[in-house]
Amino acid sequence: MRTPAAVEKIARTCLYEGYLLWPYRRSALKNTKRWTFGGVYPAGVAAGCGEPARMRTEVLLETGPDATVSVQVRLLHLVDRQVHRCDAAGTRHPVDRLTVADVTHLSWQEATERSWTLPPWRPADGTRRHPVDIPAGTHEDELRAPSGRLAGVLVRRWERLEGTVELAAEPVDDGVLRIRATVTNTTPCPPSPGSPRDARDLLAPYAFLSTHTVLTCDDGAFVSLIDPPGPLREAAAGCRNEGTWPVLIGDSPHAPDPHRAPALLSSPVTLYDFPAVAPESPGDLFDGGEIDHLLILSVLSLTPDEQREARATDPKAREILDRCAALSPDDLIALRGTIRGLAPAREDA
Repeated sequence: MRTPAAVEKIARTCLYEGYLLWPYRRSALKNTKRWTFGGVYPAGVAAGCGEPARMRTEVLLETGPDATVSVQVRLLHLVDRQVHRCDAAGTRHPVDRLTVADVTHLSWQEATERSWTLPPWRPADGTRRHPVDIPAGTHEDELRAPSGRLAGVLVRRWERLEGTVELAAEPVDDGVLRIRATVTNTTPCPPSPGSPRDARDLLAPYAFLSTHTVLTCDDGAFVSLIDPPGPLREAAAGCRNEGTWPVLIGDSPHAPDPHRAPALLSSPVTLYDFPAVAPESPGDLFDGGEIDHLLILSVLSLTPDEQREARATDPKAREILDRCAALSPDDLIALRGTIRGLAPAREDA
């Protein structure tokens, strides 16, 4: 079985898929529409902005009557970042950008990770519902000039999120359960404003963004919905998944069983069973459709002005630039390509 650290790595990679795309700048057209995967919007306004109010995962679990299932729900929570310039009297003035000590700061949006690890659940005990409640908050960072004078303040604000996670199970065969995990957003929020195109962005602070669910069972095995074993194909086809795509995670797909695993990732990003981050990858680039080597070379080709804007756009963009700049020639050569295995060609009968 793959280590928990490896499972965490692929889950976190999917959580940030599409979070910020090269060239990692606020001004880039591709970054003007964000939060494209796994949005679960408040029930009262979801239909008005063309987004769902729930995410439903249904999977098969082979296990005994006393099985215990662990469930973790993960998502991104939008954070509004406003830059304030401070005058000589200390009065704050909201601005679009501010440069202090040769570092530029931009007003924009970023995100923070949220997760709930639910108490262990025995499907034999029946349906269980858990509340989700994240309070609103504010965090401030002072920006001081080299002289020590307070030149500005970064103010980060986030809205309250509320919802439920409902767990249920039903038997489909001897020793086989259909497990259902439903995440619903019930956050109170303003009415849906304007057109659906505008409403989606304006209501994103109240949404569960990039919602993912991780399920594990130490005394059972989840069944692949992509390639189920023959006797369970009909039952697998009967699983209803809304806004998400469950895949097996854990050990190699070739051992001990390519059709089963004790852990499962339900993600809005379409994946194969047993996804994994390449060991040669030097870190998150937030774009699984790109080749690391080419993307890193593109990052290194950014002009000083472009790099300055990227650093001001998002703390994670700053991390990407620093990480790419620190790569050695050997690190880059390792990204040129790796053969995972060889097998003889098969002739069609």
